[in-house]
Amino acid sequence: MEFSAAQISELLQGNVEGNPDAKVNNISKIEEGKPGTLSFLANPKYNNYLYSTEASIVIINHDFKIEKALRPNVTLIRVANAYESFAKLLALYSEIKGEKTGIEQPCFISESAKLGDNCYIGAFAYIGKNVQIGDNVKIYPHSYIGDNCKIGNNTIIFSGVKVYHECEIGTHCTIHANTVIGSDGFGFAPNAQGETFAKVPQIGNVVIEDHVEIGSNASIDRATMGSTILRKGVKLDNLVQIAHNAEVGENTVIAGLSGVAGSSKVGKNCMIGAQVGIAGHLKITDGVKIAGQSGIGSNIDKEGEIVQGSPAFSIGDYKRSYVLFRSLPKMNDKLNDVIKKLNQSTK
Repeated sequence: MEFSAAQISELLQGNVEGNPDAKVNNISKIEEGKPGTLSFLANPKYNNYLYSTEASIVIINHDFKIEKALRPNVTLIRVANAYESFAKLLALYSEIKGEKTGIEQPCFISESAKLGDNCYIGAFAYIGKNVQIGDNVKIYPHSYIGDNCKIGNNTIIFSGVKVYHECEIGTHCTIHANTVIGSDGFGFAPNAQGETFAKVPQIGNVVIEDHVEIGSNASIDRATMGSTILRKGVKLDNLVQIAHNAEVGENTVIAGLSGVAGSSKVGKNCMIGAQVGIAGHLKITDGVKIAGQSGIGSNIDKEGEIVQGSPAFSIGDYKRSYVLFRSLPKMNDKLNDVIKKLNQSTK
């Protein structure tokens, strides 16, 4: 699909500098721009590429100052925020590319399942009994939706996703490939002798609210009783685990390879780095930031606190401690030198 600079400018409420009839049919990085592509410039580190790029159209900020001696040979669209505007176009581009409807064969859809309008069900998908699927939902090939699940409008389930029975997914959610939602929580009880472990049935479910996005190969365990919950706007990276009965608050983001253990409650608007481990039955209050590779073994009650380390503590204290830690070898050498001189003086 082809768009002109004038059409893009109207969509973004921007101003065209150059040829309003310049056309693009693809997107590129500014440093890799080719004729017929659209790019953007928001990071000052890439300013020089504006004067050499071969892209046909570049989106820039209203306040960007052009160097007269290096006038770019490209059509510009000035907007209030180039990064946000380009993100908006990417979302539109992705939506157009991913536009699919209809039911591919072979697949299995239970007679008791209810599908909304304009749905897409990919080949080899399985839709169980009493499943309720909203309008404009896309379920890609080789996905499994268990009995009695609910999926809201405009949600996308990519290839290989497994959604176990009774789970609920809200509207405008995206679940990436091979993620598992609703597998059993890690619940086992030792016998009186402590020799074997009996499985504790996990009879709860997973509830995912609206506008949640989950990366590939993530695992969200079903609750023992009640629900494991991802609140509105949560974003999870690839390879994240949320254990049984945990809850992640609104608009919290968690980077890859992190895990939240059973029954822990993470507040809203938190930012959790990669490879973070949060122990079970803890409470992390709102707005907390946890640096990558940190280990959380106790509650964090101070709103907006930033922590690092394992066990984690205030990032300011951590940085000061780290300076001392790195100095320990030199301090040890100095201490040994002092001891050696003291020993020599006493002889």
